[in-house]
Amino acid sequence: MKKLILPILAGFLAFGAFADDEGSVDETLFEDNTLPQLLRALKDAHAVGADYWIYNDYAKAVEEARRLNKPIFVTFRCVPCEDCSSFDAEVAQGNEVIKELARTAFVPVRQVEMKGVDLSLFEFDFDLNWAAVFVNADGVIYGRYGTQSAEGADAYNSIASLRKAMVRALEFHAEYPGNAQQFAAKKPQPKPYRTALEMPGLPRKNRYRQQTARDNCIHCHNIHDAQQNAAYANGTFSREMLYRYPLPENIGLSIQRDDGRIIEAVNPAGVAAKTGLRSGDEILKVNGQPILSIADIQWVLHGLSNAGDQVRIEAKRQVSADATAVVLASIQLDSGWKETDISWRGSMWSLQPRPGFWAVGVEDSEKSRYGISPEGKGLHVRWINRGIQGGRASYESGLREGDVIVGINGKPLEWNEIEFQSNVRLNMKVGEVIRYQVKRKDKIIEIVTPLVGETP
Repeated sequence: MKKLILPILAGFLAFGAFADDEGSVDETLFEDNTLPQLLRALKDAHAVGADYWIYNDYAKAVEEARRLNKPIFVTFRCVPCEDCSSFDAEVAQGNEVIKELARTAFVPVRQVEMKGVDLSLFEFDFDLNWAAVFVNADGVIYGRYGTQSAEGADAYNSIASLRKAMVRALEFHAEYPGNAQQFAAKKPQPKPYRTALEMPGLPRKNRYRQQTARDNCIHCHNIHDAQQNAAYANGTFSREMLYRYPLPENIGLSIQRDDGRIIEAVNPAGVAAKTGLRSGDEILKVNGQPILSIADIQWVLHGLSNAGDQVRIEAKRQVSADATAVVLASIQLDSGWKETDISWRGSMWSLQPRPGFWAVGVEDSEKSRYGISPEGKGLHVRWINRGIQGGRASYESGLREGDVIVGINGKPLEWNEIEFQSNVRLNMKVGEVIRYQVKRKDKIIEIVTPLVGETP
């Protein structure tokens, strides 16, 4: 339970303070004063001894890439976050195949905070705990790697598919600059800001401007937080912006996770079923953009309209032992096709309205004690954050730590702790009230709480 609760509680305290397991870090690793100051401040154990990585200095990487005519392999890693820690360790220095490719064929960069990252060049699914971008010295993006879902942080990432993405990036680079135009749409659209510190919706700017520490670095998901905060402030927020980087499954395609391009299955009930695409086809381009991983497919889908849009796929099919054919398919997407489970996203916690408290599910063995049926659910209120407006509203309306929520708006509770948090944010609005049916000691009481907005 500690692994789950720590990041969630931190999400209440501030946008970006995710799980920080400093106690498990070997402090003796950081006694060497020749190590980069930021590495020691963040206690970035996976970077110790991996000296072929350029540490958090993209400008230096560009100089090296131009001098050596190599592509740049940039990994983005939130060091304090526990998710993706094992995968990060393998990539940073654990896996010999990745190490050899990174060291000899790329200019590898380990980016560990978002403070100075150029957002006009680097844009990806910022809710990830680990991501990679392949780019050249001219700022041409060959592709992206890193995918996550409600299945878990590492459900789509693997050393096998990363290696294939790296090889494909090298193939793209070998053809550059003759193929440069194919990658034009992989570059982000212009923005009114260049870095996170210039984003109007980013809170705590003065603190972030200070020297970076484990509890003071701008995490990737803070970019989405800032975008959402700004949208609330200027009245442009809509649910549509929450359904970011949809998976290929949203268009009826499952991709082999250890490959990143080969179709594993076509959903017979999905919109792709009538296109002629089939298992084993290898996706080469989507809407004209070359593909090197699932994240590249998501990048294209992210830019399409949730109201319905067109997806054009160019794939390669093995038709015999020594022959392939090109398959062209066009998919018409229905309205609402992007909608998916966002409960895993770090940026979910900055959505409004916020209940302002954290509660854990009532254990099966305790349900009868609170009058909950064996199939029912209950939430035991553990902590009310009176540092935010939502928490103060909950407390002032009468909710207390130790209360057990057994119903909402007159109906038995049907949600676990994460479902409760996401459903309030997605399906309720600032200005509404929520009626909690609460078991306190031996009584059921009703607590009527206004759902309020937050000032970043």
